[in-house]
Amino acid sequence: MISTTPPDAPEKTSSGVLSRTFLWTTIGSFALVFLAAFESVAVTAVMPAVSADLDGARLYAAAFAGPLATGVIGMVAGGMWADRRGPVAPLYASVALFSVGLVVCGLAPSMEALVAGRLLQGLGGGALTVTLYVVVARVYPEELHPKIFAWFAAAWVVPALVGPAAAGAVTDLLSWHWVFLGVVVLVALAMLMVVPSLGGLGPGEPAADDAGRGPRLLVWATLAALAVLALNLVSEIPRVGGLLVLASVAATLVAVRPLLPAGTLRARRGLPSVVLMRGMGAAAFFGADVYLPYLFTERYGFSPTLAGLTLTLGALAWSGASAVQGRLGERLPHALAVRIGMVLVFAAILPALLAALLGLHPAVPIAGWTVGGAGMGLMYPRLSTLVLGLSTPANRGFNSSAMSIADSLGGALTLALAGIVFASFATGSAGGFAAVFAFAALIGLVAALLAHRVSPGTGNSPKSEVIS
Repeated sequence: MISTTPPDAPEKTSSGVLSRTFLWTTIGSFALVFLAAFESVAVTAVMPAVSADLDGARLYAAAFAGPLATGVIGMVAGGMWADRRGPVAPLYASVALFSVGLVVCGLAPSMEALVAGRLLQGLGGGALTVTLYVVVARVYPEELHPKIFAWFAAAWVVPALVGPAAAGAVTDLLSWHWVFLGVVVLVALAMLMVVPSLGGLGPGEPAADDAGRGPRLLVWATLAALAVLALNLVSEIPRVGGLLVLASVAATLVAVRPLLPAGTLRARRGLPSVVLMRGMGAAAFFGADVYLPYLFTERYGFSPTLAGLTLTLGALAWSGASAVQGRLGERLPHALAVRIGMVLVFAAILPALLAALLGLHPAVPIAGWTVGGAGMGLMYPRLSTLVLGLSTPANRGFNSSAMSIADSLGGALTLALAGIVFASFATGSAGGFAAVFAFAALIGLVAALLAHRVSPGTGNSPKSEVIS
């Protein structure tokens, strides 16, 4: 979908990403990714306060599922636009959408308005990430790509470590409104750093199949996102709400199928199961992760800052386990790392479930979630490695995109369903939290049982997967 070797790619240079030539572009690009990641991660810690202020428990899950769903549309649309017209216009548009979403959230008088702003944030954030990748390919010489992408990876790790606690502190000291509004100015400053490097970046060379596949992918991505969003609305329709929920789930699965390798939804061995594990891992982990701060604030009286710190421990474990698996290398087989990681994620949800049911000390779910973060850190890098290893040059781009889509839509679909489950109980009740954690644990258990299928079967070529 995205051309990474355009005709105007820079010549090789010995300069680094922080040299005078690239300094401001590197800092600005890093800042844009960092701020998008901050809004994605940090808002988890403050959403209980937002929900309480806006009386928005009914739409609590939609505030998380919505941007994940629209982000898929942004990824596909941004990539298509950047390939056809170059990255300049889609980058400006994505930053503008993201910023407008921040303003709408920051000034939201109701939970409905805040969810609308979050939808815009997701659309802009999804396109922003993709178009920045195209900018990198067009501005930086090829030998610097690994270094700038390492910066982008750090831009996601740092918010996971400090974002929830920082956002909680802003909420305690000022207001949750500034978690959104305060970022708008920073986004504008970051974009100003990138602008000088955009001059003269014209259209690239679209891949040969873009004219046919690209629009179809955009249609299917839009349908999948709309089906997920519909889940947050149809459940309350009298008498037919349950049927409409089932119809929305079915529509989501039908729409996402062409966006994934053939056999993904059937857990076919090899690449399809790798992509499926990425989606199910995100579904189980983030399905519970979103409700943990809510549990801590409602049941244990935690402040937003303290609730954010509990998530930081999981992020630290994620980072540490990721480093450990990197050091182990081939001594830890990929399939085994995925299986162990998925079992740890499942095991981490159980303490949260027991805490909701039995009122256990908060240290129990906090310790459990640290284990869950370690499971994700162990599993996620190996899934990315498997996707590349089980792909050919012809389908590497499609399969990498499928992994991101499975990640986003897996989390979005689970959060939408979790919101329906939670809303069926009294607001903040033990039964509501327990039901959500039980739902996430069930997904984690199924994923743990299927994790062994990431290894290709005997006689099954790992690189012969057919694109749907």
